[in-house]
Amino acid sequence: MSQTATKIPAVDFEKIRKDFPVLHQDVNGHPLVYLDNAASSQMPVQVAERIDHYHRYEHSNVHRGIHTLSQKATDAYELTRKKVAQFINAISHDEIVFTSGTTDSINLVANSYGLTNFREGDEIILSEMEHHANIVPWQMIAEKTGAVIKVIPVTDLGDLDMEAYKKLLGSRTKMVAVIHLSNALGTVNPVKEITDLAHDHGAVVLIDGAQSVPHAKVDMQEIGCDFFTFSAHKMCGPTGFGILYGKKALLDSMPPYRGGGDMIDKVSFEETTYNVPPFRFEAGTPPIAAGIGLSAAIDYMSGIGIDAIADREDKLVTYAADRLREVEGLRFIGDSETRASVCAFVFDEIHASDMGTILDKRGIAVRTGHHCAQPILRRFNVPATTRASVSFYNTEEDIDRLIDGIYYAKSFFE
Repeated sequence: MSQTATKIPAVDFEKIRKDFPVLHQDVNGHPLVYLDNAASSQMPVQVAERIDHYHRYEHSNVHRGIHTLSQKATDAYELTRKKVAQFINAISHDEIVFTSGTTDSINLVANSYGLTNFREGDEIILSEMEHHANIVPWQMIAEKTGAVIKVIPVTDLGDLDMEAYKKLLGSRTKMVAVIHLSNALGTVNPVKEITDLAHDHGAVVLIDGAQSVPHAKVDMQEIGCDFFTFSAHKMCGPTGFGILYGKKALLDSMPPYRGGGDMIDKVSFEETTYNVPPFRFEAGTPPIAAGIGLSAAIDYMSGIGIDAIADREDKLVTYAADRLREVEGLRFIGDSETRASVCAFVFDEIHASDMGTILDKRGIAVRTGHHCAQPILRRFNVPATTRASVSFYNTEEDIDRLIDGIYYAKSFFE
């Protein structure tokens, strides 16, 4: 998913592996090979130590206290907002809303923007490859508002049918919500083109960037979307923390999603007025340590270089795809030329769960199942796939171990 033609500085990725203690252990008597990064990446010691430091020396509630500890916690927590804005090239850190993750971010937009703006007969365009998190919230809002969901079909290679998308767009299109990088197929979608076409019809665009942000540089000014979502735990950070980017004018127009502390201006039993965005959408005590952990994760990834990460992972996923093609009987589910990070495959004679179980016995962690993307697996007429997903700390030897494990599994069914 590399997006730059500039010279990329050399990085010692073998040395970087030492930052991840989890990778240096045996599982079921074998050295661990972790190829489930699309579900959750691993955390380097630098991030874990920053979280630990907060718990040991800075723990206090944010935004509420005038004492020194509260101010220190608030400063560290709010620094994350500024780092995220810079990381994704938002115009202002006021466009960065803290959530519990990508799913929460999408639900926020669906319930706040969608309930306010959708009317009966309005159309929401999704794609056939969406994660359930970018399907179910829109279905729930469609039921409440009378809006209608339209679906962009996917080609046999796993690409969006862009001609079909153009035909779906019309005067009733109010929202286009699509995934940037498919967690089930590995396809990288042309989100700038998708956004430009939607804007030509007056529609608002949400991009699910949960899989793309860990693997390549994303730029809100380049993409031009109205909302963008991602999660800390897929980019070397902690679970339970995520980001909603929203254009300021849109956030200013949206009502709160949840009520409680910190999202208020003034409260009385007669009337409550609300805080300005982003705080309007951040009710209650937040996961402070996780937010500070994301700040450390951004520092860590930026220290390596996002372009270097993208280049490394492009080479790994290409190597993996080439090696997997050598295996007789293996069939890719999704084989786009824009593939990044993910290789998903099936065998007609071996169920994915059996494959995953046998690989695990050899210390190889992959994901099996429908990957919270049942519609796209239904499109390819398979109940489940085996998914190997790489990160920059993986190696070609990890891929070779995967291939050996697949051959070992195949021997059970011959």
